[in-house]
Amino acid sequence: MTVYYRAIPRTDQAKPEGAVALAGGWCWFDQVEVLQKGAAAHLIPARETPHDVLQRMTSPRADIASLDMGSPNIMGILNVTPDSFSDGGKFASTASAVEQAERMISDGVNILDIGGESTRPGALDVSISDEIARVVPVIATVRAQSDIAISIDTRKSDVAQAAMHAGATFVNDVSAMGFDAKIATVAAQAKTPICLMHAQGQPKDMQVDPRYENVVLDIYDYLAHRIEIAVQAGVERAQIVVDPGIGFGKTQGHNLAILRGISLFHSLGCPVLLGASRKKFIGDITQEPIAELRVGGSLAVALKAVSQGVQILRVHDTKETKQAIRLAQKI
Repeated sequence: MTVYYRAIPRTDQAKPEGAVALAGGWCWFDQVEVLQKGAAAHLIPARETPHDVLQRMTSPRADIASLDMGSPNIMGILNVTPDSFSDGGKFASTASAVEQAERMISDGVNILDIGGESTRPGALDVSISDEIARVVPVIATVRAQSDIAISIDTRKSDVAQAAMHAGATFVNDVSAMGFDAKIATVAAQAKTPICLMHAQGQPKDMQVDPRYENVVLDIYDYLAHRIEIAVQAGVERAQIVVDPGIGFGKTQGHNLAILRGISLFHSLGCPVLLGASRKKFIGDITQEPIAELRVGGSLAVALKAVSQGVQILRVHDTKETKQAIRLAQKI
């Protein structure tokens, strides 16, 4: 039976002897939770963790798209779509999208995530040509004006390749190569980092009764497998980011379990990305039906993620998130 090891991250200034840095970042830990499917969890001292696992937990992460993984990074969401769940249609034109990109850069984001296909629950596929027509002019214009890191949010290798030719420096694939296996080869050939996200089902049906044996451990197994597939395709392991996929085939209970146990994913040895901004589970918990008014809940999730060592936060409210993280870390 597989044994899993989850670092218990801390950020307190009183750091005990024997504590070690989590992923070379701002959190430390001296205890590890030992997990198995169908068995009770228990704690052990960090020093008793198997050496190879402890090394993956503690090793500093390589830069991703020139971003320092030793501190939190804010990824600004820019949906060039008519139907995204929170801001669909607001930035569908190139001019409005570029203006929004400029605002987020001014807010101090570290990377822009530009997408031309909504993957909200119930969304339908967009053609490759339509997706390219939406994102490439925006990426090219932003790149001509700035050296900001740019992520292309796509499941399709042709879109990823066109976006990288236009100036994108990171591939964010919500299907973890499951929709189009060639996307890993495209990233490998371009020596571009790639984010692999977990999703159960397709956007059109992913919220229809999602089930897991153990949601956190099942996602860990899935991501471990997808990492190996990406490596076999030629992607450097140090250039792979993982995302547990909040809201992609998950109930509210699944999402909360992931957030409580998200530090487990550091044991994969890759940076962790979290995209929970304004999502429905936040609205359900806070009784806020309007996505744009879920800023407070989104900030609470972001700060929880930072306290767990998550390196990249994918958010809509860039200025507010930057301010919250800066204050939390200063304290």
